[in-house]
Amino acid sequence: MNITHTNNALTFLLTLSFALLGVSFALGANPNTLSATFSFYELDTLLSNNTLGLLTGTAMIALAVTTLAAHLKLIKPMPALILALVVSIVPLLTLFASNRWMAQLGGFPIIGSGQGIIKYFAIIPLYLFLFYKNKLTDKQHVLLNFIPVAMVLLWIGGMKFYEFEAKAIVGLVETSPFMSWLYTVFSVQGASNIIGGFDVLFAVLLGLGLFLNNKKLIIISGLACLSVFLMTQTFLITATGAFSSSTLLERLGQFVIKDLWYVGNLIVIATLMLLKPAK
Repeated sequence: MNITHTNNALTFLLTLSFALLGVSFALGANPNTLSATFSFYELDTLLSNNTLGLLTGTAMIALAVTTLAAHLKLIKPMPALILALVVSIVPLLTLFASNRWMAQLGGFPIIGSGQGIIKYFAIIPLYLFLFYKNKLTDKQHVLLNFIPVAMVLLWIGGMKFYEFEAKAIVGLVETSPFMSWLYTVFSVQGASNIIGGFDVLFAVLLGLGLFLNNKKLIIISGLACLSVFLMTQTFLITATGAFSSSTLLERLGQFVIKDLWYVGNLIVIATLMLLKPAK
């Protein structure tokens, strides 16, 4: 895989994910997320959820279109980067809101609805690589793409050791043909510990591999991390409530589809650390 192949893959993942998210928001999916997000900006009292969903969906669809257009060199990349900044920063700033954290468990860093929000950290590194690769060194690109991968695996993976999170993932795990066996071997908490331990272990090993520039360790840990994000995509098919005939993606589907961004982060890391890109 050379830079051209990587750019094609990133464009596909970004265009697909934002198109699906945009259409689902525009059709009225996940109104609770809209309320939680825009209440931080006090816009929920000025605009209805339908209007907020339409605005959010339009912004994401526009990002999908400008990403593809910039990749095809039909337009300059700046509009896509600006839209990507808006789409990512607007939800990320709401991490400062108290409603994102589980106050009964001490608040920060215990995630509540912020689990889906921290995934937006993955976006900007992808756009910087896709359209402004020469503005940064390869090491800087690798670091910027590793940080969101490590953050989501360590943070959300760490939550698996808590009872509330172990119970929350039962609906996903028990309906998965790839993971349901865990409940025949382990308890609900034990299975969650295995999943969380896997996430944390291989995030740490990937970081160690990058630090030591150990290709074998990067390959093993990178594939393990990739398997996490690919596994979540199967929930779109196996889990109840991921797809909706009326809104395309529902809350769970929106949560899961964002993991395509992390597949992109790992592709960038592999391209720069393991392969020799064509000049």
